[in-house]
Amino acid sequence: MKIATWNINGVRARIENLVHWLGESDPDIVCLQEIKSVDEQFPRAEIEALGYNVKTHGQKGFNGVALLSKLPFDEVNRGLPGDDTDEQARFIEGVFSTNEGALRVVSLYLPNGNPIDDPIKFPYKLSWMARLERWAQERLELEEALVLAGDYNVILQPIDARNPQAWVNDALFQPQSRQALRQLINLGFTEAIRAVTDEADIYSFWDYQGGAWQKNNGIRIDHLLLSPEAANRFGSAFIEKHVRAWEKPSDHVPVAIQLDLKAA
Repeated sequence: MKIATWNINGVRARIENLVHWLGESDPDIVCLQEIKSVDEQFPRAEIEALGYNVKTHGQKGFNGVALLSKLPFDEVNRGLPGDDTDEQARFIEGVFSTNEGALRVVSLYLPNGNPIDDPIKFPYKLSWMARLERWAQERLELEEALVLAGDYNVILQPIDARNPQAWVNDALFQPQSRQALRQLINLGFTEAIRAVTDEADIYSFWDYQGGAWQKNNGIRIDHLLLSPEAANRFGSAFIEKHVRAWEKPSDHVPVAIQLDLKAA
């Protein structure tokens, strides 16, 4: 089973790229972020025509997450619990039946948090991460295969940036952000890409400005975290970097894993 995550940066603007990639890459489950679309305007017909079931948690103009799946959904949960006042669409969980039991897949879009001196934005990022950690701890108690996939907006290590020094004043590379992601991983998750390689110059995001793509001036902020039960079925992980060179690209590229699971 192939599971991929991709910050699409506007699904309606990039529907042609998405449809082409779905045909080329052929993932079983896709986690999209920054769909920038309300649920009613999501271009589901084009995707459903390829055999996918579509679930969205949208928001007008920005944010928004979605799950596309060849497997039928047993359950869908929208919104990260823990703050009833949070109206930002950043979290959707799907539950599926496999030959090894339940599989839970989350598409998440963690807050950016910039600028770090803003009295709301950076504290919101850290509080959101704390809520995610509490939620994940409860889900791990179910002892099911769980994949937390998405745009984490965190550069975990200096090796995950071509030029770490350029990010020292950015919310993505603050010690508090990195520590919060480490705490989440240390609950018992496996970070898929670093489970297969410790190489440098492996990125998932290149800014549109300054020729970042041409210079390979990237960062790695799109992650798939695997619960122990998912890690036991883990086969491989890879970044589909070539997608960044397409016309009208997202500034992110898909990151994918293979799990030894089949639909029930």
